[in-house]
Parts: sequence; structure tokens; C-alpha cells
Amino acid sequence: QVQLVESGGGLMQTGGSLRLSCAASGRTFSNYAMGWFRQAPGKERELVAGISRRGGNTYYADSVKGRFTISRDNAEKMVYLQMNLLKPEDTAVYYCNAEWGIRRYWGQGTQVTVSS
Repeated sequence: QVQLVESGGGLMQTGGSLRLSCAASGRTFSNYAMGWFRQAPGKERELVAGISRRGGNTYYADSVKGRFTISRDNAEKMVYLQMNLLKPEDTAVYYCNAEWGIRRYWGQGTQVTVSS
């Protein structure tokens, strides 16, 4: 079992930066592909960025390419999402996700609000 705790959200102006962190528990963290999802009011949850077990492969949604960077530290059991050049449309609750086969875990989410 993996427990995930996000932090780092907050209020930021357009063009600013935030770094989200996800702290994971459990002995098999390095077996999990990790991702950051977000859900804005009235919208479905969407995958923003993903990273493979050892960090060699990453994925980004088109809407965040060139602005967001996902990274992980398996020794510290941490996943990060560096968000630059924030836009009002980035406003959402951001969730950390861990996936390994049929196992899938979510954090409680952290709110990111970008003012125009």
C-alpha cells in the first residue's frame, strides 16, 4: 500500500511559479509510475504529467508542455511538479497518483489558484 500526501499549492499570480511536492510512504515506491492529475470545477480529472518508475520517461499534457516539469526522487520517496508561467486556466485541485499494475493510489489533493 502507498499513501500519498501533496503539498505546495496556493495562490499565485499569472506568470508565477509553484512547486508541488508529493510525499509517499511504503516500501515499494520505486515500483510505481507516478503522475500528477488536476481537476477544475465542473471538469473531469485530467492527467497533467507522468513519470516512469526510474524517471527515464516523462509525459506532459499539451496544455503544460514547456511550462511544467515532473521529477522524482526514489530514495526520498518524493515526486515533484515544478510549474512555471502559470495561467488562470491552471487553477485546479492537483492530485498525486501512484500506479503499478492494478494498484492505484491517490493523494488528498492540493489547491492551486492562479489569479489574472
